[in-house]
Amino acid sequence: MTIAVKKRLVPSEKYALKCPNPMTPEYITIHNTANDASAANEISYMTGNSESTSYHFAVDDIEVIQGIPLDRNAWHSGDGTNGTGNRKSIAVEICYSKSGGARYRAAEAQAIKFVAQLLKERGWGVDKIRKHQDWNGKYCPHLILSEGRWDQVKAAIAAELERLGGEKASKPQKTDSKTSGATYTVKKGDVLSVIAEKTGVSMKTLQSLNGIKNPNLIKVGQVIKLTDSAGSPSSSKKSSFRLPAGIFKVTSPLTRGEAVKQIQTALAALHYYPDKSAKNFGIDSAYGAKTANAVKRFQSMYGLPADGIYGPKTKAKLEDILH
Repeated sequence: MTIAVKKRLVPSEKYALKCPNPMTPEYITIHNTANDASAANEISYMTGNSESTSYHFAVDDIEVIQGIPLDRNAWHSGDGTNGTGNRKSIAVEICYSKSGGARYRAAEAQAIKFVAQLLKERGWGVDKIRKHQDWNGKYCPHLILSEGRWDQVKAAIAAELERLGGEKASKPQKTDSKTSGATYTVKKGDVLSVIAEKTGVSMKTLQSLNGIKNPNLIKVGQVIKLTDSAGSPSSSKKSSFRLPAGIFKVTSPLTRGEAVKQIQTALAALHYYPDKSAKNFGIDSAYGAKTANAVKRFQSMYGLPADGIYGPKTKAKLEDILH
């Protein structure tokens, strides 16, 4: 049975504050509200206050209420004005998470069904689901994370999606085909790592084909070549990223040196390393809390044990994406 959605949309005069940008969503981000208000109260407070924080849906044990149109962005992921979470994802808040208990469990169960419904409507798979933590490191959805149930929740969504007849994984997007080969046109909110994930072409190849020295400097409207003139991805040039072998973790005193700098540079290129507003992306060649947090977020995004320790599996996954 389809879950009905009640609309209590933010008034248009508040778009500039709450949802200023047009959006074509590509992900669904799951949050816990961190208080015990109902969905109706959550949406009423969000649409009525003078703060920019916003989200698309609130789900409780009884109903689902929408506060932001799905063709507008919301400020919910903490990853900045042009962050993929804020600009490309649908925010779903699960209510009653402060105290937990039976009422929260019922809200979570309804959220699982509702997220599966959103996936089915869009022809997406569970690979399109993210937690708030994935975008900026915040410990959210806090109750799910504290109970170690994120994988369980994703599995439940996958089971519900399968019951609805949806795809377990999203099909790759088709790319524009021209005589010079397939291309991708950069959209607002895109970063090179996201383009690589969308198209299935590695960052190394994208940089090689397009002469991109700094993967953080791509522009909206820029046409990215995905193949060479023969129609095949090129890998003739080596990646500018070098990744060290070994195990790195937070120690006292901190581990420092060129190897740590290489790890931080790779994470920054994929938009996981924090403090991007600082000079040189805050790269300080010291394996401290910021670096461990960035590694954790990368690991959690790609199904690795999120322990913040850089080791062989994390190195291999970074190389797979960057190269």
